[in-house]
Amino acid sequence: MKRTDALDQVPLFAGLRPKTRRRLARDAALTYRYEPGAELIRQGEEGETLFVLLDGRAKVVKNGRTVRRVGPGDFVGEISVLNDRPRSASVVAEDEVRSLVLHRDALRKLLAREPKAAWAMLGTLAARISGD
Repeated sequence: MKRTDALDQVPLFAGLRPKTRRRLARDAALTYRYEPGAELIRQGEEGETLFVLLDGRAKVVKNGRTVRRVGPGDFVGEISVLNDRPRSASVVAEDEVRSLVLHRDALRKLLAREPKAAWAMLGTLAARISGD
């Protein structure tokens, strides 16, 4: 999956104009690979990055228990990026994972330029938090 295709599929970024998603993918997203068993996110640590999975699968583990699995197009890490609180769960690669990584500062710059996108992202986050 390509960077721009991945961001196009992420509900969190659905409110962004296509041009803005392309710019975000090009200028602000880095690509990382993780081997099976590697932690993308560790519960309790400070979080400054959001991950969008491009390839592979990972499990979300909270207090030692797997609570869900994620794959290509899914995103993790958004809550602590936006609220400056410790990570609420760990994310562990189940097979080789390739992921886009977006830093908090890049997202803040984007939202400052695109206030309408901030509202769209808030709606997506609220639905995710409430379990909808």
